[in-house]
Amino acid sequence: MARGEVIRIRDEFYIRSSSPRVDVRRRVLKQGDTFAVFDRFGDIETLGTGELGLYYQDTRFLSRLTLKLGKDRPLLLSSTVREDNAVMAVDATNPDVWRDSEIVVPRGTVHFFRSKILWQRTCHERLRVHNYGRAAVDISFAIEFDADFADIFELRGMNRERRGRRLETQVTKDGLLLGYEGLDNRLRRTRIVFDPPPTRLNHSVAAFLIHLEPGKEATYRCAIACEVDGDSRNKVTPCYESAVEEAASALERVREREPQIFTGNEQFNDWLNRSLADLHMMRTETSYGPYPYAGVPWFSTVFGRDGIITALQCLWFDPSVARGVLAYLAANQADTDNAEQDAQPGKILHEFREDEMATLGEIPFRRYYGSIDATPLFVMLAGAYYKRSGDRAFIESIWPHVERALEWIDRYGDSDGDGFVEYSRKSKHGLANQGWKDSHDAIFHKDGTAAEGSIALCEVQSYVYAAKGAASELAKILGDAVRSRELSKQAQALGSRFEKAFWCEDLSTYAIALDGSKQPCRVRTSNAGHCLFAGLARPEQARLVATTLTDEISFSGWGIRTVATSEARYNPMSYHNGSVWPHDNALIAAGFARYGLKESAAMVLAGLLDASLFFDLHRLPELFCGFPRRSGESPTLYPVACAPQAWASGAIFLLLEACLGLSVSAPEQTVVFSKPVLPAFLPKVSIRDLKVGDARVDLLLTRHDEGDVGVNVLRRDGTLEVLILK
Repeated sequence: MARGEVIRIRDEFYIRSSSPRVDVRRRVLKQGDTFAVFDRFGDIETLGTGELGLYYQDTRFLSRLTLKLGKDRPLLLSSTVREDNAVMAVDATNPDVWRDSEIVVPRGTVHFFRSKILWQRTCHERLRVHNYGRAAVDISFAIEFDADFADIFELRGMNRERRGRRLETQVTKDGLLLGYEGLDNRLRRTRIVFDPPPTRLNHSVAAFLIHLEPGKEATYRCAIACEVDGDSRNKVTPCYESAVEEAASALERVREREPQIFTGNEQFNDWLNRSLADLHMMRTETSYGPYPYAGVPWFSTVFGRDGIITALQCLWFDPSVARGVLAYLAANQADTDNAEQDAQPGKILHEFREDEMATLGEIPFRRYYGSIDATPLFVMLAGAYYKRSGDRAFIESIWPHVERALEWIDRYGDSDGDGFVEYSRKSKHGLANQGWKDSHDAIFHKDGTAAEGSIALCEVQSYVYAAKGAASELAKILGDAVRSRELSKQAQALGSRFEKAFWCEDLSTYAIALDGSKQPCRVRTSNAGHCLFAGLARPEQARLVATTLTDEISFSGWGIRTVATSEARYNPMSYHNGSVWPHDNALIAAGFARYGLKESAAMVLAGLLDASLFFDLHRLPELFCGFPRRSGESPTLYPVACAPQAWASGAIFLLLEACLGLSVSAPEQTVVFSKPVLPAFLPKVSIRDLKVGDARVDLLLTRHDEGDVGVNVLRRDGTLEVLILK
């Protein structure tokens, strides 16, 4: 950067990163609308980027929670989140305790074991203190705490002219009550209860004195509840053990509906198990069914696009998620034309928030529709859900919503009547770019200049193509043959128009977009791979796109970059212009497999598996940097990526489906493996208790030395056919 030059970020929803994290290995818990981000000590500190905290409905109800032994933190031994993501566990010990120039308690004498769980808007913590020394010890510890009730968008970097009123902290006989009266006239309170009560308690510190004989231990419990408008349903009590039991029972009910997957590669299993646990954690029960919230910490709420893609990724594995997503989005489909919400009748929701700033209209995301792709994706998911589940009654119930979505595509999506769906922001505070790459600088021309005017993205046209094909099939099933033929013709016509307008012969790929003047943005990007995923590309073009995306300019060694290294705006550290996104890679790999390019799909799977080995807890983040893979080194982290992120967690299920050529049809009662491929590092895959309608099956897939994959049916209950297409 030249001296005196100023780079201005025009995206007001840019997530600010003004200081480095003290420790990138955060520990995350989530349950329902509550989530918590701790450091490895199990603390909430004020250092670093500042996202640590306990949150409910996008408000931080606890901004400080620090365990101190005297003036020091304990010595950390280890910390982790249990494999099922329910419980965080921290092992720590005492530092040397000095008195009168002598060490009276040597380090490593007293063990501190902290365990935490979120349940019903409450963070439950249990602290066990054990004396492993040969003499009695007197130890004091304290918990320091605070609550700033900051809105998530404040933490993302937005400034507010005014805030609500922080109420005076109330000290009770067994805890504290911290409160905040928002500008939205809602009362938010953090209730903290200790068992046993502290030795000393004031507005910011709970202090405890312990006397422990050799070999003895003491147990302390704490409950931190998030309350809004006095809505505490039950008396808050420190009941850690009960919370663990209830959470385990709820998780078991979810697991009973899912098949069990095990492979011959332990490292792959670690990635698979963590991804499944993350999907369970992000799954939030709504009045319409389960919905996968997008990501922690910045996007722990309903997102239309994210929910749909996550449901598509996991559809073969658990169709109940797709049903919940479809039901929720149908119920919240736009009814009116509202420029401030970027809404028109029939459009599918982009984002929903219940925080103070959204309620007040300081941000437009209370109920926001600024997504160009969620509406066709909704129709795609409806068609895919029917094939997987055979749930005709549900499809009949949402068919009016599917028709309204199709009407939006034709009437509002294609506002200029050129046959392509494009976006332009109506809300002055909304998103400037409204595809999945929604940062301000993501859509540009070959020379790096930003695309102006109404933007028609290549992947959106492919989603519209697939949506009309899916709706055509549904219309046929529901008995409307005329509507079915009409939609099929519309899809085919779009395919012809698309090739002429978007194909760039000299680049061997599709332009990322057409700008407002219908000029193609001739840039090599990952977006073109989505055209394969949706089936819009012609076979020859599909092969060329795959070659482009697996070339070293696009493939980093860990995955496919969002933008190739040859392009003007390529930056491996950017959000959308050169980074690697797991969900993007999974969709592209599924596209490769659709066109029979299984080796390319396996290449993507191998890259992401290798990346998962280096990430904490084997958890793939929302994205990581797109630097070329360097021998003996790990992938480079992106500083403010969400982890977990639902569609990053769902990626492994779609990648496995792609390589196996797996297709499940409940109406036909079939499980099909089309030209299955297993990479050399996956000698076998076991799928047990896969449910298809009323039938269920256990399967074992084995890779033979010559590369062929054998499929054995170990158990079959009910009427079900397993087909292997060579």
